[in-house]
Amino acid sequence: MYSEDYDGANAQERSGEDIYSKPVRAGKRTYFFDVKATKGNDFYLTITESKRKVDNNGHFAYDKHKIFLYKEDFEKFTEGLEEVIKYIRTNCLKDSGAGEQFTDVNFEEL
Repeated sequence: MYSEDYDGANAQERSGEDIYSKPVRAGKRTYFFDVKATKGNDFYLTITESKRKVDNNGHFAYDKHKIFLYKEDFEKFTEGLEEVIKYIRTNCLKDSGAGEQFTDVNFEEL
């Protein structure tokens, strides 16, 4: 159950003040790492994946997915991400002959 106060605080947090942004272009996708601050100067990170696509009318549109990462989760998130990347590099790429290139998979077609 949501109260008006909760919704207001949540909306403010999700539209926090932009502090710093780092776009990373990777093939057909762009990742945005955005540092934001709430009114109370509480900092958090949003990670957005953006992929350009063509809609039914032939116009370009962007498919976006966003993750909010709060400061109390930075360490555990970083540890988990590093562990998974190390696992992939060690166990999934060494014999593939593909180096560090990944195949672009369209999950909508599966």
